[in-house]
Amino acid sequence: MPAPKQGELLKGSAKKKDVRSSNIESAKAVADAVRTSLGPRGMDKMIAAPNGDVIITNDGATILQRMTVTQPAAKMLVELSKSQDVVAGDGTTSVVVVCGALLKKCQDLLDRGVHPTIVSDAFNMAAQKACEVLEQVSVSVDLDDRASLVRAATTSLSSKVVSQYSSLLSPMAVDCVLRVMDPARPNMLDLRDIKVLPKSGGTVDDSELIDGLVFDQKAAKAAGGPIKVEKAKIALIQFCISPPKTDLENNVIISDYSQMDRVYKEERNYTLGLVKKIKASGCNVLLIQKSILRDATTELSLHYLAKAKIMVVRDIERDDIEFISKTLNCLPIAHVNHFKPEKLGTADLVEEVEVGKGRVVKITGIANKGKTATVLLRGSNKLVLGEAERSLHDALCVIRCLVNKRFLIAGGASSEMEINLALSNWAKSLGGMESICVRAFAEALEVVPYTLAENAGLNPIQGTITNMLEENVVQPMLVTSSAVTLATECVRMILKIDDIVPVR
Repeated sequence: MPAPKQGELLKGSAKKKDVRSSNIESAKAVADAVRTSLGPRGMDKMIAAPNGDVIITNDGATILQRMTVTQPAAKMLVELSKSQDVVAGDGTTSVVVVCGALLKKCQDLLDRGVHPTIVSDAFNMAAQKACEVLEQVSVSVDLDDRASLVRAATTSLSSKVVSQYSSLLSPMAVDCVLRVMDPARPNMLDLRDIKVLPKSGGTVDDSELIDGLVFDQKAAKAAGGPIKVEKAKIALIQFCISPPKTDLENNVIISDYSQMDRVYKEERNYTLGLVKKIKASGCNVLLIQKSILRDATTELSLHYLAKAKIMVVRDIERDDIEFISKTLNCLPIAHVNHFKPEKLGTADLVEEVEVGKGRVVKITGIANKGKTATVLLRGSNKLVLGEAERSLHDALCVIRCLVNKRFLIAGGASSEMEINLALSNWAKSLGGMESICVRAFAEALEVVPYTLAENAGLNPIQGTITNMLEENVVQPMLVTSSAVTLATECVRMILKIDDIVPVR
C-alpha cells in the first residue's frame, strides 16, 4: 500500500480543523444566544411557537429546549442545559455560558498549535481541582436553619420575571420541601410529592400553600349533587359508574319496544346496584379516574349519586392517582366489589370554591395526611403563570440540592472568581502545556462576573468588590460544581470530534 502524499495529509488535517472550528463556532453561537439572560438584571426571551403559543422566560433549559437547533454540536449544549436541570434544577443558563467561554479558550489554544487531547486532559484536571476549591470555600448548612434555605431560594428567584414575589415564593418552596422530606432518608426526596396547580386570575401574591388537596376539576352538579361535604369519607375509584358497553365493533340490534324497556331496566338496576354498594361503604365523596373507553358517569348514575348525597369529582388524571392516594392515605379501588370502608380516606371538609375565573374543589382537614404538599399558584395571565411555575420549580430544586448536599457557597460569581484565583496559582506549579491550558480554564470562568456586570448595565472592568454572604446572595454548592463539571465534559466531547459522518 503506497504511503499517503504530503498534500493528502495536509488536506486531511485541514478538514479536521475545519470540522472542529465549525463545531466550536456553532456551540458558541448557542451560548451567546442565552448569555444576555444571565443574572438578576438579565433580559428575558420571548419564545413564539408556530402554533401561536408564546412563552416569556429566562430559564436557560426552557429557552434552549424551544429553540430550533440543527447543528449536531450545538444540540449538545441543549442537552447540557437539560442535564444541569436534572442534576441541580438551577444554573441552566450559567452552565451554557461557561461552556461557551471554555470553547472560546479552546479555539485560541488550538490556533496556537496545542493538541486537542492535551487541552481535554488539562481541562479535566482543572475541573476536578475547581470542585475541590468549592468544597474548601463552602459553608455547611443545617436544615433547621430556615433562614439560610430561604436566602438560597431567593437568590435563585432573583433573575426571574416574578422576582418581586420572592418574599412569598421562597418561604413557600422551603416549607414544601420540608413537608415532603423524610428526615430518615433526605436523599430520597421526590419533587413529584409537591403538586403545583396554576390558576389564572388575581396576582402571584394570592398564591397559597394548601394544607390538603386541590383539584382543577369541578364537582358534578348537573343532577343536583352536593358541592360541599363535611366529615367526608373519600373514595378514589378506577372504574366507571355507567352500564357496560359491548366490545369494539359489535352491535346489539333491538327489534321491539319490550326489549328496549328490558335494556333500560337492566341499565337502571345495574347502576342502582353500583350506587348502593358505594353508599353502603359509608362513602360520601367520589373521585373518579378519567376513562377513555366509555363515559365515567351517565346522567342516570349522577342522578342516583345525587339522591344518595354523594359528591362526585370526575376526570381525575391517571398521573395524579398516586399523589392523591398518598395525600389522603387511601387506596385506589379498581372494582366495586373491592369497596371497603378501610380503603376510604377521611377529611373534615370537601367543597367547591371560586378561584379567579374558575372553580376548584378543595379538601382540607385530612386525617393521617401523607408527606405531600400542594401549592395553588395564581397569576394575572397565562404568561406570568407559566414563568411563576418554572421559577417555583427552580426554587424547589435549589432546596432539594441543599437537602442532598448540605453546603452553601457565596453567589454573584464570587465562587467562580475563587476558582479562577486558585487555578491561576496552581497553574504556576505545573509545567509546559498543562500550565497554559489550566490558566486558560481559569480565565474562561471570568465570563460569569463579566456577564453579570454587563447585563446590569455596569462597566465590567470597574467592578465593585463586596462580600456576597453579607449581601445574602448564596447558592447550593451543587449548582456551581455540577455546572463546572458538566460544562467541562461537554467541551471535552466537542474537542475530541474531528469529523462529522452523515448517514442515511
